[in-house]
Amino acid sequence: MTGVWGLRIGLGGLGVLVGLYGAYLLLSRQDLDRLVSAAIWLGGGVVVHDGLIALATIGAVALGARVLPVVARAPAAVAFVVVAPLTLIAIPVLGRFGAEPDNPTLLDRSYWLGWSGLVVVALSVVVVASLVRARRTTSESGGAPS
Repeated sequence: MTGVWGLRIGLGGLGVLVGLYGAYLLLSRQDLDRLVSAAIWLGGGVVVHDGLIALATIGAVALGARVLPVVARAPAAVAFVVVAPLTLIAIPVLGRFGAEPDNPTLLDRSYWLGWSGLVVVALSVVVVASLVRARRTTSESGGAPS
């Protein structure tokens, strides 16, 4: 038990030292306007996450708990955890931000088709998992659905 605590303290101390070195590099090699810009981005990220994304997630979970049957809730939650972040990551390519008319090799494929395929696979897994869970629940309860 003592060895584990020593390892944790050592790793924590190493993390603090690396963080302090990063802070030193950030403060010593950047102009004030860049530091202000970085602070705005960091603060904006917290506001967007806590004010929009977290509230939208809570709303989706509350809606799912009311609409979905009990056997589908866990598979739907897993699909949501997979699809939601990938959708956020895919926004730049889905919106074709950065595409240049004189360079057709940038954003050169149908990203909507790939994203749609991901959503279809996730929904299919939700349906199959829900059916398996419903069948398992029915067989365990002696034939009567619970």
